[in-house]
Amino acid sequence: MDMETLFQLTDTSLKMGIGAVIAALCAWGIMRRQNNSQFDVQRENRRLQILEDVSSQVGMVSHSFAKYSSLVVESVQFGDRWPVARRQELEAVNSELVNEFRKLADAEARLLMLGEKNLERTLRLYGARIAVYRKQVYVGRQDISPEEISSLKAAIHQVREQFYDMLSRKYDRLLANA
Repeated sequence: MDMETLFQLTDTSLKMGIGAVIAALCAWGIMRRQNNSQFDVQRENRRLQILEDVSSQVGMVSHSFAKYSSLVVESVQFGDRWPVARRQELEAVNSELVNEFRKLADAEARLLMLGEKNLERTLRLYGARIAVYRKQVYVGRQDISPEEISSLKAAIHQVREQFYDMLSRKYDRLLANA
């Protein structure tokens, strides 16, 4: 083999090697981008799931509070004539509400974990409004008017609606990006 042929073989081999390296780097870059994209999709889906769980937990608290509220208002209206069976039902619902409040604290923690401080604050305010209601409206209290009870309930519903509006906007943005 003469030098020129050897040089051409070396040159061709070198060009093929460089082409293979460039092709490998391009393939690696494309795969990395796809993996990052898949990771982002998984992360967004997880975030959506957490927001759905929080919504469900708040819904359970709202349901328990509605039962509690209707029973305690009934007790205020009937006073001493309120049946013992209804009082026992209220005690059971009160226990249920306390259990749901624990889940509300979990929901607040999840929101903080996601960095959703405004949602968490609104949710905490919702819980605080329910606590105020429970301190103001209770079995045996006769000196509270139906208007005062309605006002306390309206404040609770307003904060709950505000929370769900904020949650809905976050959820919609995540769905749009998914």
